[in-house]
Amino acid sequence: MVEKKEIINLLEKIADLMEFNGENPFKVNAYRNGANALRRSELNLQKMISEKLLSNVKGIGKGLQSVIYEYSETGDSVTLKELMKGVPAGIDELLKIRGLGPKKIKTLYSELGVSNLGELEYACKENRLALLKGFGESTQKKITSEIEKLKVYSKYALLNIAEDYSDQVLERISRFKSISKVAVTGQLRRGMEIISELRFIVLTAAEELLCKEINEHFKCEKKDNAINIKNGFSIPVVLYPVNTEEEFTGKLFLTTGSPEFLNAIKYSESESKSFSSEQEIFQSFKIPYVIPEMREAEYFTVKNKKLLQNSDLSINMFKGLLHFHTTYSDGKNTLAEMLREAKKEGFLYASVCDHSKSAFYAKGLNEDRIIEQKQEVRSLSSQIELEVFHGIESDILQDGSLDYEDDFLSNFDFVVASIHSGFQAEQDEMTRRIIKAVENPNTDLLGHPTGRLLLSRDPYKVDMIKVIDACAANKVALEINANPHRLDLDWRMIYYAREKGCLFSINPDAHSTEDISYIKYGVIIGRKGGLQCKEVINYFEVKEFKNFLKRKINRNIN
Repeated sequence: MVEKKEIINLLEKIADLMEFNGENPFKVNAYRNGANALRRSELNLQKMISEKLLSNVKGIGKGLQSVIYEYSETGDSVTLKELMKGVPAGIDELLKIRGLGPKKIKTLYSELGVSNLGELEYACKENRLALLKGFGESTQKKITSEIEKLKVYSKYALLNIAEDYSDQVLERISRFKSISKVAVTGQLRRGMEIISELRFIVLTAAEELLCKEINEHFKCEKKDNAINIKNGFSIPVVLYPVNTEEEFTGKLFLTTGSPEFLNAIKYSESESKSFSSEQEIFQSFKIPYVIPEMREAEYFTVKNKKLLQNSDLSINMFKGLLHFHTTYSDGKNTLAEMLREAKKEGFLYASVCDHSKSAFYAKGLNEDRIIEQKQEVRSLSSQIELEVFHGIESDILQDGSLDYEDDFLSNFDFVVASIHSGFQAEQDEMTRRIIKAVENPNTDLLGHPTGRLLLSRDPYKVDMIKVIDACAANKVALEINANPHRLDLDWRMIYYAREKGCLFSINPDAHSTEDISYIKYGVIIGRKGGLQCKEVINYFEVKEFKNFLKRKINRNIN
């Protein structure tokens, strides 16, 4: 079944290409407005499509209906195909550049002959955009910066994408007769938030057979003691064949890294063939065993050695599902569906945190709808036999206030304060803004604290040391947003926050039942920071979590 997001992206892409081709603005706006109408609509889009009821959606006229029905049935669009015929192949690339819309791209194409990313970069280097009407030097600098980011980003994969690639490789090579043992190593084993290369160790007694079996499934190249797989993955994939268990252990340790960690303990490959376990390797260096996730340079910079205890976080020990969205705002599933999934997954309690009223783009809840949702929360809690808390993800406004009056905020059981707009503020202003929200007595959690979107948007300018200090002083937990696009708070800041005595919350920020599985990525990030279960509120028992909610204000929680 076609997803709502797919349809919205289709309509927006058609609008962009129409605008590039100079078509009637009313027609362009019809597609843009249609995309926005679907984004705001609370109706079940799949049902509306299957029952041919799109005419009931305000803003979706007959022309758009036919495009949507066609795409849902065939997975393709004649309208889109026809538009693509008159558009240079590289225009899609250019639409990814922040600050470049279809009109500006059309100008670049018409005036400078720019039709792809390489030509745009060259035009910037030749200073042609600075001289072009409607652009100027500052726009040229911004575009140049965005091009550099895209070039860097293209060399990496998000953690979940890299994990998917890894699963594909493992699914095939685990059936090879030549391999008796295989292990994931490198950045993925350490749980890095973005991955530049996938590495595997394979134990084999028949390298010739191994090469033959690999060639039957992948395009590959043997170089030195490694086999490079080339099969359409966006990042390099490398296999390291070894012949003995001792070599396997040593190579696993060496390739797990990180290089800085290995340098710090003065470990070299010449020492890697005489150990039967990684524990033995650590013993030989007279240091405690360090879990793979914590084998980073930061391990040796932490002054408080108590913080270097191996993390005991496990996804199986999770008790509370916090910060998720439903169809009340921009979620895909109903409140009941999300709670039933939480119950099925073994959670003991949950707190829905839909978007607040300032998030109009996400159908944020006004006061009346909040009261309606609160009643449903209470009803479902008893029906599903799951302890359900009524929360909100409240927008932090420009002045640092939350977007409901304090008296109204006190009606919620759990308040997540987050920034969703005004990312361009200077550091001092952004820092003051967040600290003011943290100081609000109703705030329980600072959501995705730096606002970053990995491989897409940089963190906003903020002094996280001051923000963490404020969280510690005001007993506000810091979120580790487990969505693989965010993984925010950055694990590098976890050690400092722990030193200050902060609590944390690992949340999927789920917008569907499927998104609940994102928690595992948050656990990985927490483990990188050495987090202990007692420091993460999702691991609290129900009574302990209620005590956390009452630590500052006396909420009426049963």
